[in-house]
Amino acid sequence: MTAWRSPPARRLQRLVVAVAVGLAPCAPAALADDACPAIRDVADSAARVPTLQETPLLAERVSAGKLPPIAERLPREPLVVDRFAGADGPGRSGGELVTLMAIAREVRMMVVYGYARLVVFDDRRHLHPDLLQDVDVQDGRIFTLKLRAGHKWSDGAPFTTEDFRYFWEDVANNAELSPTGPPLEMLVDGKPPKIEIIDATTIRYSWDRPNPYFLPAQARPAPLFIFRPAHYLKQFHAKYAEPADLKKKIDALRQRNWASLHNRMDDMYRNENPDLPSLHPWIVETRPPYQHRITFVRNPYYHRVDVRGTQLPYIDRVHMNLVSPSLIPLKAGSGESDLQARYLRFDNYTFLRQGAKQFGFEVRLWETGLGAHLALYPNLNYAEPVWQAVLREPNVRRALSMAIDREEINEILYVGMATPSNNTVRPESPLYKSEYRSKYTQLDYKEANRVLDKVRFTMPDGKEGGLNKRNGRGVRLLPDGRPMIIVLETAGESTEETDVLRLVADSWKKIGVELVTRPQTREILRGRIYSGETMMTIWSGLENSLPDARSNPSELACLSQAVLWCPKFGQYRETGGKSGESIPASLAMVKELSELAEKWSRTADCREQERIWHRMLQIHADFQYTIGVVTGVKQPVVVASKLKNVPREAVYSWEPYAFFGAYRPDSFWLEEKK
Repeated sequence: MTAWRSPPARRLQRLVVAVAVGLAPCAPAALADDACPAIRDVADSAARVPTLQETPLLAERVSAGKLPPIAERLPREPLVVDRFAGADGPGRSGGELVTLMAIAREVRMMVVYGYARLVVFDDRRHLHPDLLQDVDVQDGRIFTLKLRAGHKWSDGAPFTTEDFRYFWEDVANNAELSPTGPPLEMLVDGKPPKIEIIDATTIRYSWDRPNPYFLPAQARPAPLFIFRPAHYLKQFHAKYAEPADLKKKIDALRQRNWASLHNRMDDMYRNENPDLPSLHPWIVETRPPYQHRITFVRNPYYHRVDVRGTQLPYIDRVHMNLVSPSLIPLKAGSGESDLQARYLRFDNYTFLRQGAKQFGFEVRLWETGLGAHLALYPNLNYAEPVWQAVLREPNVRRALSMAIDREEINEILYVGMATPSNNTVRPESPLYKSEYRSKYTQLDYKEANRVLDKVRFTMPDGKEGGLNKRNGRGVRLLPDGRPMIIVLETAGESTEETDVLRLVADSWKKIGVELVTRPQTREILRGRIYSGETMMTIWSGLENSLPDARSNPSELACLSQAVLWCPKFGQYRETGGKSGESIPASLAMVKELSELAEKWSRTADCREQERIWHRMLQIHADFQYTIGVVTGVKQPVVVASKLKNVPREAVYSWEPYAFFGAYRPDSFWLEEKK
């Protein structure tokens, strides 16, 4: 049995389970025993809830009777913050922060950065309760969630188990709102959980077998929201709303039916409905369509306070200014952003440093948490039959990897600060082995040519084919006589990718392979990959390169169409065979990866999960399904000199850190002007 319990406020300890990790950022490589971290005790210096201080921005509304006083807005036992990711400690309330984004739909990034979740990863990659008061886990399959009594949505309505019931009964299991049924993370062997609503603040989810996806899914940057503001959404639901009133709302917003209306008003991640009650530190204030700025204002009912009784977030408003992505480095380097990492690259560092002193900001270099900064993705589902046979041959992928001059790329583009690497876990992960990083990454044109000269594979017509013949330009010929020209499609957003691919192309010429790049828009590129129209692409590597054995290994297997090297195999699994392609017997290792990922999900034995992880990592190193280039490229982070509690050293990644989210921007504060 595993338990997380937050004792009454007068006690000094909170039990914390480190579900997905190991050591602090930039720490030495973890020991193997850390792959299955035990329950940890973390001291909590707040013996009781401190005397609460009214928030200055809200004081006038409180005095006018338009808002309850702070003691009535907070849960009975708020989460008391006594530890900060930065070194500046408790701060002052007030001020406004500016950041830069490129497109209007990035309004959702405030859900990522705000990072209020049922459970959260902290900056040391420990998973612990946040919105929840307690979590009790039995046998990896029975989860009892305890909410904070008195917790309220941003409009002041109670946050209770009714919000969880509404999601499960009236959204996830409503055929019109959720045609494909409940989220996959809520199903074990295709079966949903038994759900018991014990009281207004306690709910229990039980499965017959372990469900290792359930809790980590709540802590994701794009979380599995298993609750909804029922009091607000019922007005858009056919089960609860008066038909005449509902029809007026449908017509007013020009929706097809009540389900499309509900889905539009309900999307908690997209964050485009200012009227949708929220639990996040800041709530969107600007109404779409957005023009040049989106503003977010503090949530008066937010559940966290510091040890001095100041309600978080410290910052009153966040302004998200929308500009062209190509202008963001220029504007950040001119002091027009108080906190910026998005759309900044390592090659912007020198320019940013030049403006730092003049415009009053610092440029910090954070680690990145990707398995590879950039990786090549041969598409095993490429629709053209001859090329499909070529790309599915492991020795072709091995030869391509051995013919990349990673040291040259590192020296020319990253001034020697990166590391040549496969797309795999980083040394800070307890699952790391040097072989996973280095296999087939040593530059060896002679061996790559030898491998390609000897490679044989079965063609679509059943005949055997090879790549040992060349044309007059020295380019290898496919068995049907066409030159071996790899067309690699990109999202067309980064000159860095263009520079890397130019160097890769120069290297591959030495083994008789021609590389041609073709830019697309991101949306078109994804569609082409998923449909098998793209031969190869370039993208960042593993999102979570810092896993332990309990971390989800799904990135390594063909479980969804988002896996760029086998999208149609993923489609087949996601749709239950209704679309996509099944994994053929000839790709035994691809099939084994998917079977291992499923096996991992069915066991609560951490040591067995550790063995599964190592087998999957070894298969990837051996078979080169993705071809990593370098890792460890630093991420520039612009921080205004007046902004406090932003870590000097940290890891910038989507998972598990939610970019800034795990460092809790609600605890960042602005120094008063002198």
